Amino acid sequence: MGKSRKNKSKYFKYATIAFVIIFFISAALLLLGLWEKQQGEFPVYDSEEITVEFNGNEYVLKENIDTFLVMGLDKETDAVNADSYNNNQSADFLMLFVFDNELERFSAVQINRDTMTDVNILGVNGNKIDSTIKQIALAHTYGNGKEVSCRNTMDAVSGLLLDCKINHYVSFTMDSVPVFNDLVGGVELTILDDFKGVDDTLVKGQKVTLNGEQALKYVRSRMGLEEDDNLSRMERQKQYINALYDKTLKAASEDEEFIMRASAKMSKYIVSDRSVTQLRELAKKFTEYEFIGVQNIDGDSKKGEKFMEFYADTDSVKKIVIENFYEVKK
Repeated sequence: MGKSRKNKSKYFKYATIAFVIIFFISAALLLLGLWEKQQGEFPVYDSEEITVEFNGNEYVLKENIDTFLVMGLDKETDAVNADSYNNNQSADFLMLFVFDNELERFSAVQINRDTMTDVNILGVNGNKIDSTIKQIALAHTYGNGKEVSCRNTMDAVSGLLLDCKINHYVSFTMDSVPVFNDLVGGVELTILDDFKGVDDTLVKGQKVTLNGEQALKYVRSRMGLEEDDNLSRMERQKQYINALYDKTLKAASEDEEFIMRASAKMSKYIVSDRSVTQLRELAKKFTEYEFIGVQNIDGDSKKGEKFMEFYADTDSVKKIVIENFYEVKK
């Protein structure tokens, strides 16, 4: 009996690590408390049945769907004044996980940070006072840089995805990447792009074990590279996440103290709206549900007046929304 309990406890540890690393962060998530109460006014979603047509079929919203938005922020942890109503932290990395609790499977939708969409402008109290079309990454720059900004980003992603509801979020600052990378002893992968002039130690086609600073450059850089659009950076991010996932499972299996040590290091980088218990429940889904893959929205990138702009293809957006949130009407 004691051995069975020990095995279950060890399995749960590894399940939790697997869940968190998909989110690019370690078990620090389990240290989080309840999120601050709402400081702004955001849309209230109607539960009334909605019917849409696609490719000659009628679809209705699935009833048992949960969503979780992951945001990687491009500024350091200490760069935000929590009392301010705006900040300079944009979301370099955006990925939405969609859980189908009836079919027991989940998918991920990676969103280009340059996507041009409707973004709320917030006032001093966190209330919406206007909106404007701009890169979706900039939604986080409105609000206090923490809970309000995360929820403003949720709202922008929801609007992009035809007002589909987003339930929860977690954000982490990109300066957490080298910290966690070094905790697992570095991440091995084959360099996809030419980093000459940015970091000459990262040679295209060469297999390397990234140290912390190299890892941050690898997932964050685009300016100065031959392929300087966000699409190539998104490919590197996906590659790095997969490699980091494998390395983390290995570290956790070899060192029973890894989880606690990683948690202590990573807790200051995280903002989320989930409690410890809720995160543990969600962790189970990552090991028990079938993962059906990462999807990307098709579209066109072009140089704007100052920055790159990505225009999502309407049909691609609708297809992804239908596949993840709807089912054929019976």
